[in-house]
Amino acid sequence: MSQEPVQPESASDTKRQPASSTDRVYIFDTTLRDGEQCPGATMTFEEKLEVAEFLDDMGVDIIEAGFPIASEGDFAAVSEIARRVKRSVVCGLSRAGEADIDRAGEAVKHARRPRIHTFLSTSPVHRKYKLQKSAEQVLEMVQFQVTRARNWVEDVEWSAEDATRTEIDYLCRCVEIAIKAGATTINLPDTVGYATPEEYYQMFRRVMERVPGSEKAIFSVHCHNDLGMAVANSLAGVRAGCRQVECTINGIGERAGNAALEEVVMAIKTRSDVLPYHVAIDARQLNRASKLVSAATSFPVQYNKAIVGRNAFAHESGIHQDGMLKHTQTYEIMTPESVGVTKTSLVMGKHSGRNAFRVKLKELGYELGENAFEDAFNRFKALADRKKHVYDEDIEALVDEGIATQQDRMKVVALTVIAGTMGPQSATLTLDMGEGVHQTVQATGNGPVDATFNAIVKLVPHSATLALYQVHAVTEGTDAQAEVSVRLEDDAEAGGRAVTARAADPDTLVASAKAYLSALNKLFAKRGRLHAQASA
Repeated sequence: MSQEPVQPESASDTKRQPASSTDRVYIFDTTLRDGEQCPGATMTFEEKLEVAEFLDDMGVDIIEAGFPIASEGDFAAVSEIARRVKRSVVCGLSRAGEADIDRAGEAVKHARRPRIHTFLSTSPVHRKYKLQKSAEQVLEMVQFQVTRARNWVEDVEWSAEDATRTEIDYLCRCVEIAIKAGATTINLPDTVGYATPEEYYQMFRRVMERVPGSEKAIFSVHCHNDLGMAVANSLAGVRAGCRQVECTINGIGERAGNAALEEVVMAIKTRSDVLPYHVAIDARQLNRASKLVSAATSFPVQYNKAIVGRNAFAHESGIHQDGMLKHTQTYEIMTPESVGVTKTSLVMGKHSGRNAFRVKLKELGYELGENAFEDAFNRFKALADRKKHVYDEDIEALVDEGIATQQDRMKVVALTVIAGTMGPQSATLTLDMGEGVHQTVQATGNGPVDATFNAIVKLVPHSATLALYQVHAVTEGTDAQAEVSVRLEDDAEAGGRAVTARAADPDTLVASAKAYLSALNKLFAKRGRLHAQASA
């Protein structure tokens, strides 16, 4: 994969020109630095190397590999990433002090394309309380840090921490000094996620227009998501003329996180009509990148996360599913394949409609008549009301049970069981005995299952023996359906016949009652057929 050099002379070709399809936006990934500062998201040495190599393969332009002076581990990781990365610029972060800058220089010196990213607070509140420096002292520090970084590398990025809360005149002075000292990239971050898109746009326009020599540098955005506007602010900065976006995979980072790389990339790719820029990222690897970072940091991705969330291409609403089945663009503005997701998912739940359920049955290999379909759909809706996630296996069990029991004369209407350590356990059972006739009985037993089966024997006396009783979960989770298998055998005098039946239900005892009664229905039906044959 070829990559354009991120050098200051390339900035003058694009920064002041009207937006066009040839405008290149560089992606600066700081997952390994700012992302790892997210509480609980620390990665091991090996995990950092794996993530860095994946980012390089995916087409990330600049990888901020870490904060070398923070620890020996961080220094070692940045150094090894610098040696391994083949295409991307490898960047190390530093504060304004000599030791920080020298440590960063040592860490990245083996990179094919090294960069030092040095930053300094510029806002009044940071100058007063954090740095405890005067405005003039801070200006001197800007000159010093950029000059010292340039002694190590030609590619130096300077950041004005808390730029969005810095006086515009003072911010312009800082930027001018940084560029004159040799900074090739100027980053004006919304460090605390305070800005709105219009404010961020105007800040960049004013700085670029007022600072002499601003065309010599690439301007960069770095936005935090404290007010949920990180991506919107980043794109506003791009519209203002910035050609570098600093972001992280899954939007991880301090506090509410950073602008999400996958959202920035797909916004540019999807809305080229209003964002006429291009990036070098292979978007088909975004889903894999998301999963890799989530696993490395043990930080789950929220289900409704844009682009890479589990529900990003999932549809449960019956109206949406019907539209998707007719034409995918009714409810999807990009294809799942474009970000590395296998396919759209029609999630079966209580909001699903008949059309989606019919398609799902066909996918599972079922062709039901209209009456059988309506019965299966009604039972599916009842199950979805009781169960959070309805899996394919749930639907298969539901349909199989319906097919197996559609000829049953007797059916379970209601079951209430009292169980626990204070026995005996009891069951109150109501059966439909056929033609709408209901009968109710109460029975006790040695445990809730025994009590349930004793209640059935009271209502339907018989001499068959329970030869098998087996339970297993259809799917995972505590709300999984239980599938119960029951085998009943007649004694030798009654013919020695054996029948097996299965039933499924989120309630194990209800499934047990259904399976036992279904086996009885089969047994009586078999007896009836044999009796009819004998009579004939």
